[in-house]
Amino acid sequence: MAVAPLSGSAYFAEGLRLVTRPGMRRFVVIPLTINLLLYAAILTFAVRGFEGWLEQLMPSLPAWAGFVEWLLWPLFVLLLLAIIFFTFTMLANLVAAPFNGFLAEKVEVLVRGQDDFPPFNLTELVTMVPRTLQRELRKLSYYLPRALGLLVLTFIPGLNLIAAPLWILFGVWMMAVQYIDFPADNHKLDFRSMLAWLRTRRLRCLGFGGVTYLALLVPGLNALFMPAAVAGATLFWVREEGNKALVVRS
Repeated sequence: MAVAPLSGSAYFAEGLRLVTRPGMRRFVVIPLTINLLLYAAILTFAVRGFEGWLEQLMPSLPAWAGFVEWLLWPLFVLLLLAIIFFTFTMLANLVAAPFNGFLAEKVEVLVRGQDDFPPFNLTELVTMVPRTLQRELRKLSYYLPRALGLLVLTFIPGLNLIAAPLWILFGVWMMAVQYIDFPADNHKLDFRSMLAWLRTRRLRCLGFGGVTYLALLVPGLNALFMPAAVAGATLFWVREEGNKALVVRS
C-alpha cells in the first residue's frame, strides 16, 4: 500500500495524462489560453517590480552582519516567489473557474466510465458561470484573511524568518482546497463540509497539493499544469470516495 502523501501526489500525474488525451483537449483549450495570457501579464509585472519588492522585504542589518544578508536572501526570494505564485493562481482560477468546473465535470464522467469522451455543450458551460464564480469568491474569503495574517508576519522583524515556510505550507494546503473544490462544488457540497472532508484526508491532500504547488511554479508550463490539477483533483474526489461526504452532509 502506498504511503498516504505519495498516493495523493500520484493523482496529479494521472490528471496530466488525462487532459492530454485527444478527446479531452477540447475542454482544456479555453482555460489554457486564459491562463497563458494571465501568466504573461503577471510575469511582466513581476519582473519589473521584483528587485524593488525584494529590497522592501529584506530586513535592515548593520554592516558587521552583512554575511547574514546573503544567508537570508534565498529565503526572501522564495517568499516573494510564493506571493507572486499565489497571486497568479488565485486570479487564474477566478477567471477560469467556469471552465475548470466544466472540465472537472467531464473528467468525472470519463473516469466513472459513463462516456468515452463527453460532448462539449456551450449552454451547460454558460449556466455554470454564476455558481462557479460565487464559489471562487467563497474560496477567496477563506484564503485572504489567512494570507493577510502571513503577510503581516512577513514584515515583523525576527518573526519574518518563519514566514516563508508557513507560506509554503499554506500554499500546499490551498492547492488541495482550490482544485478538489471543483468536483465537490459540482456535487453541490458546501464549502465548509468540503473542508471538513479534506481534513480527514489531510496527508493525501498535502501530497496532492505539494506536487501541484511545485508543478505550478514551473514558468510557462504552469498554464498547462492547471487543467492537469483540475483533472487530478477530480480523480482524488472519485477515488477517495467524495460521495461519502455528500451522505454525511445529508
